[in-house]
Amino acid sequence: MKSAKQHLTQHLIIFTRYPEPGKTKTRLIPVLGDIGAANLQKQMTEQTILQVKELQKLTKLSVEIRFTGGNLEKMRNWLGNDLLYQFQDEGDLGQRMERSLVNAFNQTAKQVIIIGTDCPALNSQILLTAFEKLQVFNLVLGPAIDGGYYLIGLQKPAAELFTNIHWGTAEVFAKTVEIAEELNLSIGYLPSLADIDRPEDLESKYD
Repeated sequence: MKSAKQHLTQHLIIFTRYPEPGKTKTRLIPVLGDIGAANLQKQMTEQTILQVKELQKLTKLSVEIRFTGGNLEKMRNWLGNDLLYQFQDEGDLGQRMERSLVNAFNQTAKQVIIIGTDCPALNSQILLTAFEKLQVFNLVLGPAIDGGYYLIGLQKPAAELFTNIHWGTAEVFAKTVEIAEELNLSIGYLPSLADIDRPEDLESKYD
């Protein structure tokens, strides 16, 4: 699924899932139901894309959607033809993120940021700040209140940041920082924001 579009030096990768009822936001299904959970996934992804389009008015970057579920046609019908799309492929979250980073750096990207779509408060200004920090720091992290992170950005690949980490746990952010410090990477931090993954997170849901 290659594209003729070239990566610019600033490249943003968005990890998301096609909002198919019963297969997305499964931890929220007991509260929202199959369709409600899928609709929340759809709404949060569209909110993220909206902020990314605002970001594109502020700085020059290429954008790539790494998706699971659905297919290329469904993704294009949903989010449009003006974005790059790639399947996430196999492996745990760390392997999939690391693969996407390496792919971007192997093209023309010099600064690569990965975000998910679970963080309604992530806006274009925070994303702009992340790219600005990435001109100064080797690594940029956006801590999530649950102990994970909503954003990671690098100036070059660092596979160690994505291995031997228990994804989905409260130790992800701390472990990532620990590894980064062992690698002598300089770290730029963004504001802590809330993710929406579990029923208790819904209290912070945007209107």
